[in-house]
Order: sequence, then C-alpha cells, then structure tokens
Amino acid sequence: MLQLQSAFGVIALLGLAWLCGENRSKVSLRKAAIGLTVTIATAVVLLKLPIVAHAFGAINDAVSTIAAASRAGTSFVFGYLGGGALPFDLKAPGADFVLALQALPVVLVISVLTTLLFYWRILPPIVRGMAWLLERTLGIGGAVGLSTAANIFLGMVEAPLFIRPYIAQLTRSELFLVMTGGMAGIAGTVLVLYATFMAPLLPDASAHFVIASVLSAPAAILVSLIMVPETEDRRTDGLLAKPDSPANSTMDAIVRGTTAGIELLVNIVALLLVFVALMYLMNAILMLFPTMGGTPLTGQRIVGYLMAPICWLMGLPWDQALTAGSLMGVKTILNELIAYVQLSKLAPDALDPRSRLIMLYALCGFANFASLGIMIGGLGTMAPERRNEINALGLKSILSGTLTTCLMGAIVGVLN
Repeated sequence: MLQLQSAFGVIALLGLAWLCGENRSKVSLRKAAIGLTVTIATAVVLLKLPIVAHAFGAINDAVSTIAAASRAGTSFVFGYLGGGALPFDLKAPGADFVLALQALPVVLVISVLTTLLFYWRILPPIVRGMAWLLERTLGIGGAVGLSTAANIFLGMVEAPLFIRPYIAQLTRSELFLVMTGGMAGIAGTVLVLYATFMAPLLPDASAHFVIASVLSAPAAILVSLIMVPETEDRRTDGLLAKPDSPANSTMDAIVRGTTAGIELLVNIVALLLVFVALMYLMNAILMLFPTMGGTPLTGQRIVGYLMAPICWLMGLPWDQALTAGSLMGVKTILNELIAYVQLSKLAPDALDPRSRLIMLYALCGFANFASLGIMIGGLGTMAPERRNEINALGLKSILSGTLTTCLMGAIVGVLN
C-alpha cells in the first residue's frame, strides 16, 4: 500500500508543479511523459544495478580531487582556518570547518578551470555535442544540458560557470532550468560529509547520495519544463555560434578566471551572510507569538506543517509525516546539512528504514533561502543583464527544487 501511495504521490507532485507553474497551456505532455519515463528508468537502473552507482562514485572522486586541490590552496594561504593542520586539540567535532575559507573558495578554482577549458576550445564542442543529444531526447538545448549534468557533481554556482558565456543567451525557460538544476542537487564536495552522517543509518549511504545526484538531472528537467515551459526559440541549440575567446593566452585565462572568481566569491559570501541573518530575524519576530504545543513558533515549524502532506505523498505513514515535514522545514529555512544532522539523531522509532531512505533523497538538494542568496549572487554576477529575471524566478526555483527532490523520494518509495 505504501508503494501505491508513493506512486500516487509521483502524479500528485507533478500536478502540483503544473498548478504552481506559468503558461500552463504551453506545457508539452509529450515532453513531460518522456521526462518522467527517463527519470523512472534512470532510478530503476541505478537502484537495481549497484555497479552503476560505483561507476559514478569513481567520477565523483575526480571532482573530489578538484576540491582537494582547492583545499591545498586554502590551507597554504589561510593555514588551519583554511583546512590545514590544527595547532590545538579539537574539542567540538566540525568546529574547525570555516565555510568562507574552506568550501566556497572552490569557486575560484572552478572559475579558472572553466576559463581555461573555454580558451583551449574544449568545452564549446561538448556543449554542441550535448545539444545534439538532448535535443533529440528531452528537447532541451546543449548549454542547459551541460549545466544540469554538471550539477550532478558540482554546486549551483560552479556548474553554471561551465556555460558562463551562454547564460545571457538563454531563454526564460532555460534560465529557470539552470536554477532548478542547482536547487535540486548537491555538490560533490559535500556528498561525503552528508554520507558520513547517514552511514550509521544506511550502510550504502554514499551510493544513495551518488544516485540522488544523478537522478536529480532528469527529474529537474521534468519539473522545470512543467513549471516554466518553453515558449521562445532557443538560442543555444546545436547551431550555437562559437563564443568569443575569454582570454588571449593560457596565463591570461588564469588571471581572468581568478578575477571573475573573486567577484563571484565576494557576492556569494555577502548574500549568504545577509540571507541567514534575515532568517534569524524572521524567527526572532515569530518568537513573539504564542507557542504551539509548548514550543516556540519558527519558520522551520511553519514550513514543516505545510510539508507534512507532501511527505505523506512521498509514501511515508501519516504518523511519521509530521516528523519528516519538520526535517523538510529545517532544510528549506536553514539548509540540508542541519536537516541531515537532525535526521541522523532521530530516535530509531521516529522514522522506519524505508522512510529514512526516502528522506535521504527528499533532503538531497540545495533548495533553501540561504542557497537562493548564493544563486542570485552567482548568476547575477555571471549575467548582470539577466539579474532582474533571475531575482523574479528565485522563489519559484526553491519550489521547483523542493518538488524535484520530493519527486525523487516518491520514485524511490515506489521501488522500495
């Protein structure tokens, strides 16, 4: 019965995406059917053939190498604040992690690498190749296809860097797809961290996180095309003109990539700080209202109550849906890291093993308000002429990213 409940949830979640979308009459049922088929087929292959997940794990190791290279640079420049050896004994696990000096600087490295790859004319042919393939399957352009595929292993800002010269040319639907892909996935740099929290509960946690990252690509395309269907002629299809070279030499590419990355990094840090502060102020105001059940009212709790029916649609029993909805509230208002920490600390009887597996997938995305600040800062810096449109699509991208991860949870519920 729970599997049938999840199957109903798949249809209901797609219907909710349609209701919350724009230009609903323009939604292509054919593209939606193909997208759903591809998403379910991908889930079946990855969940029933573990060797495939291990193959993607090897690719993730390559991305981890980039993160390790970035950590080497931050350790050299910032010492133990940047991830180097601590000159003292660590008393609180995780207290040595400094987001701005350890995780975010990877943007600099990715910015330089993408500038080099464009200067060396390696990425443009890949974009055109992706266009040829994806136009004949899911009907999307190669530029957004590359960005969405990169989101499997990279973050919401690092992945669009691969198509930075094309962002200004994207249609509204394609721009929304880029944003949805970022909100619906997690970066390979944090995958291991989350797997560490979940390993005691799920022995194959790392494999499931890899599967979730891969599954998020077709699922994001499906939800995005339903919420913001294509109504314009694409300008980044297979006949895309070659972009101007971003540099004059290899060294110039390194310098230009670093300069662009610095501007991007500063925007991300500033907006992340502001959004987290605003969320704190919102909760401080809510604290002035009467408590509910003896517990202060917070933004997380409000979203949690709203998300409980969605968790039921994913296939969770109703007596566990409220607990799961609270986790979704924490993930949406704060971030998925805190939600995974809380999930790992739940009492054994709070969620059964199947529900925990579904929630692993449902929480596996960057769709939260702090991430929205990062995305607006990043994409707005890459394409300043599209900043107003990026801002307008911001809140909708949180919804689309959340619906995408919940759709993945429901599909996993059908198969388990």
